[in-house]
Amino acid sequence: MAAPATLAPAFREPRSLAERAYRQLVRLITRLELPPGSLIVEKELTLRLGIGRTPVREALQRLAIEGLVVHQPNRGMFVTDVTTAGVQNIYEFRSIIDGNLVRLAAQRATAEQRRHLLELHDRFVAASRAGNIDDYVELDRCFYGTLAAAAQNEYLTEVVPRIFNLHLRLWFYISVQRGGWQDVADAHAEMAGRVARAIAQQEPDDAQRAITSYIARRHQDMRDLLWEPVRGRSES
Repeated sequence: MAAPATLAPAFREPRSLAERAYRQLVRLITRLELPPGSLIVEKELTLRLGIGRTPVREALQRLAIEGLVVHQPNRGMFVTDVTTAGVQNIYEFRSIIDGNLVRLAAQRATAEQRRHLLELHDRFVAASRAGNIDDYVELDRCFYGTLAAAAQNEYLTEVVPRIFNLHLRLWFYISVQRGGWQDVADAHAEMAGRVARAIAQQEPDDAQRAITSYIARRHQDMRDLLWEPVRGRSES
């Protein structure tokens, strides 16, 4: 499948080594190749990424601001762990941001943006059926980038990529725990279709309902997954 024809500025190809390091680290962290809670060793990362220490350090500082890594004094830098409290904060934040994002998009999107969102949904479905996770993730980035552009709010445009990466990691976490990404991808594509159709029909309430109900279901999935190990230990 070809890459999306129109990408939001935040999702275009990197122009600097620091941006390249950031993109590669986002991929490693969100796909759990750098596991939650793991120690980050700069020297190992520079070798793994083939990028110098300064760009890697700049990328790590950016990831720390975004909440994907955390610095612990006298211990080093770690990939942020997945905790019940952290998950709740992410989904509460996402419900507020994404709910208002799609409301504004339904009110302000151009005809071209409405068509593009519907097209992206069709491509979601095609990527899922083809089992192409890389295309699926990039289409999802483009979908949220288009929503941000349609909302016409510069602050939302800045925050959307950050919240995208946070919930993408949880998306992969759920997928890994369930033994595959297909079912989660199908549910996400269904939500994207409902949102795209509501925006096309300029129905902000329907768009907000579609995305916040989906977020609530994913939050419940994470609560169930984080609760199971605790419950298992208490019953043993």
